[in-house]
Amino acid sequence: MSGEEAPVQQQQEPIEEKTENPPTEEPPSEAAQEGEPSPAEEPVDEPAAATPDKAPVAPEEEVFTYRALFLTGYGGYDKVKLQMKKGKPSLKSAEVLVRVKACGLNFAELLGRQGLYELLPSPPVTPGMECSGVIEALGEEVTDRKVGDRVLVLSRHGLWQEVVGVPASHTFIMPESMSFEEAAALPVNYLTAYIMLFEMANIRAGQSILIHMAAGGVGIAATQLCQTLEDVTVFGTASASKHETIGQGGVTHPIDYRTRDYAEEIRKISPKGLDVVLDPLGGSDTHKAFSLLKPMGTLIVFGAANCVTGQKKNLLAVAKTWYNQFTINTLRLMHANKAVCGFHLGYLSDEEELITQTMTTLLELYTQGKIKPRIDSTYHFEQVGDAMRRMHERNNIGKVILLPEPKKEDKKEEEKAESNPEPAETEDKKEEEKAENKMETSTEEVKGEEN
Repeated sequence: MSGEEAPVQQQQEPIEEKTENPPTEEPPSEAAQEGEPSPAEEPVDEPAAATPDKAPVAPEEEVFTYRALFLTGYGGYDKVKLQMKKGKPSLKSAEVLVRVKACGLNFAELLGRQGLYELLPSPPVTPGMECSGVIEALGEEVTDRKVGDRVLVLSRHGLWQEVVGVPASHTFIMPESMSFEEAAALPVNYLTAYIMLFEMANIRAGQSILIHMAAGGVGIAATQLCQTLEDVTVFGTASASKHETIGQGGVTHPIDYRTRDYAEEIRKISPKGLDVVLDPLGGSDTHKAFSLLKPMGTLIVFGAANCVTGQKKNLLAVAKTWYNQFTINTLRLMHANKAVCGFHLGYLSDEEELITQTMTTLLELYTQGKIKPRIDSTYHFEQVGDAMRRMHERNNIGKVILLPEPKKEDKKEEEKAESNPEPAETEDKKEEEKAENKMETSTEEVKGEEN
């Protein structure tokens, strides 16, 4: 007999005893016959679980669910889908739980959808590098935040959802006058612009700069930051329909890159060249940027927008951008007396001290009224495809924002469904009432004819 069989036999023995020797029932006492409870029948505090058939059913706990956007694969706009997640995010000791109110859409998410952004994990994954919201819970070690704080959040990905758990060090207290949409529009664009301008290019009063995509998020941020210095000449490329807006925002010389050669236009106005060029395009445009620099000028490359043409990855565009990428040897660089820099905020995430200091400066500038994110448009999560299309086709002037909450039409439909749980029955009753009214009317008419 094996050890595994022993417990089975031990369990069978008492069952056999109960079958062979059933308990005998004692006759009821006189008191019980008269309807009075005997001492044996008095209520005993026994657990309800003693009788399996009568065990109380524990009320089912309501499962916590929240909306989240997922990149389900690489390709077009339809690859980003709205889904429901179950269970509240668990918090580590140094994290906070944030109820998200608004999220920022960045060019990196367009690249990520096409499989061209190396810092975004493979699908399925939730994108989103910036958001704003309200703190709902704190980890054990968090002492510099409290429940109810309005914060903006910065992360590599994962913020396009209704609730998120993030390190407290990645959150920043919002100024009282700042809206959630503005807070979601600030971190990525303004950190990028500020560090490039003041940490890398060391831009100063009286200098000149070229800002490509001047109507985009980084373009507007850089233009506003240039206005904090005196007499900075700003050249900005954008389509003609956006010139009035970017001109009002501080661009000295708007240039329509679709109809004119921006390099030629700049040389007409500034024959000696420029002090700073911010290049988010890549490819052949980087060659033009370097040629536009005057001696002691600085070129900062921070993107490869030329890789993105259609809504899906275009291998020809990628290959063309790669083939035309700018290369230079150190000897030529030394002879030119120019500087070439590269910037990528995603690879700077470990520099928490620099990011914290810069964010503090930016929030002070906002409070002083010197910078203010421009919101182009807002889209609900279920409209993420439309939001991406607007940015992809470069129709936006400023930041495109995503809102986690459902559209109002959807909310109204849900409320109607809750207030009228049986609409079919209600309609049937209305039809019955109409039929009865018709019958009464026809009866009255017949009576009138008879009289």
